[in-house]
Amino acid sequence: MDKIDKKEIFSIPNLMGYFRILLIPVFVWVYSTANTTADYYIAAGIIGLSGLTDLFDGKIARKYNMITELGKFVDPLADKLTQCALVICLTTRFKLMWVLVVLFIVKEGFMCITGIVMLKKHNKKLDGAMWFGKVCTATLYIVMFVLLLIPSISLTVANVFIALCGMIMFVTLLLYVPVFIKMGKDKQE
Repeated sequence: MDKIDKKEIFSIPNLMGYFRILLIPVFVWVYSTANTTADYYIAAGIIGLSGLTDLFDGKIARKYNMITELGKFVDPLADKLTQCALVICLTTRFKLMWVLVVLFIVKEGFMCITGIVMLKKHNKKLDGAMWFGKVCTATLYIVMFVLLLIPSISLTVANVFIALCGMIMFVTLLLYVPVFIKMGKDKQE
């Protein structure tokens, strides 16, 4: 394994990834202590800032040739930790959110375990998210942001959004299965 140099550690996109990770406990604290609509707006603003940072770190990395192996690890880690914090925090207001928690654990567990197996057994790794993975992530962020931004949303509307997000997450999991199967077969041929 190559040693990571300071330039890579302190690249602008990687610093933005670290910032997103640092925003997670701030969001959890603001959300868990929220008493007013304004408090929920602040929590939504933190997630909005995290989302914008996520959008720009990738653009900056590609435009200025700052894509690093560390960044390929930090960016999805920040995504998954933020998503995990969101779905768990929102279970306090929406019972159906527990379905997303279970789906999230199953999907990410599958991705992690299968990714490790592919790397160890076949020396292959997924080179970035597939389009359906990006759709799943975007949908999750949009739904969570709406649920944060509109604390008075009706339970019926919230449940429709949560169910939609769950269906997309489930379909995404199903679409990743053949991708990993193909990766395993490609190495054997």
